[in-house]
Amino acid sequence: MTDVPRIPLAGVIGSPVAHSRSPSLHGYWLRRYAIKGFYIPMDVGQADLKEALAVLPKLGFVGLNVTIPHKETILSLADIVTDRAALIGAANTLIFRKDGRVFADNTDGSGFIANLRQHAPGWAPSAGPAVVFGAGGAARAIVAALIEVGVPEIRVANRTRARAEALRSDFGAKIHVYDWVQSEMFLEGATTVVNTTALGMTGKPEFKVPMASLNPKALVTDLVYTPLRTAFLDQAEQAGCTVVDGLGMLLHQAAPGFERWFGTRPDVDAATRAAVLSS
Repeated sequence: MTDVPRIPLAGVIGSPVAHSRSPSLHGYWLRRYAIKGFYIPMDVGQADLKEALAVLPKLGFVGLNVTIPHKETILSLADIVTDRAALIGAANTLIFRKDGRVFADNTDGSGFIANLRQHAPGWAPSAGPAVVFGAGGAARAIVAALIEVGVPEIRVANRTRARAEALRSDFGAKIHVYDWVQSEMFLEGATTVVNTTALGMTGKPEFKVPMASLNPKALVTDLVYTPLRTAFLDQAEQAGCTVVDGLGMLLHQAAPGFERWFGTRPDVDAATRAAVLSS
């Protein structure tokens, strides 16, 4: 009997998960590089998460992307957690190792930086302060990444101030917390501005913060990518800012996992972007 190698399987696990564009993205890369593998969306509730992690490697899965509501819970179930995932308090990428252990990482921050480098090559992180709207899991990944690339000061505003204070406690003296209504003060002089909240997303309330003091030389980016161009980005562009949408972060954060699971580092280029947008 011929010894045929198992076809590698990967997927995204969460609840809900039907909205995820990850299956379209990874499916495109699998076809593009002629890889015999599959990427599957799986709606798994919290009560079944531990059992799923035990069973999936036995079925041929080599790893997973993790989305809401499991990104924090997964840390307690993984055998190995990277320092950055531990610092952020969440993981978005799992690798099922051959020794049976589950390896958890967070690639959101590196994906965020790669998106800015690709679409705003003139961006200089050290040029001035950054403003981050929001203090949830995504914000923690962005703050960690901004610190790593040399942003000198990060001003954080969240509708619940206590969450922003917790972020300052975890990340240190570079973090300065402002009240949400103080936008006129904390936007002044900022050279990087990031919306990490769901405000402006299709089906969510609009992002309504006065932006009259926005620096026209700032780079402004929104993690929201449905719609691709949010009112927040339109307003920033009208003020003269360089703007970068959030789709590229989704693409870049996915590449390290794909490489580990399927053995090929995928290109994040115009063709990839077009394939996801057309799906």
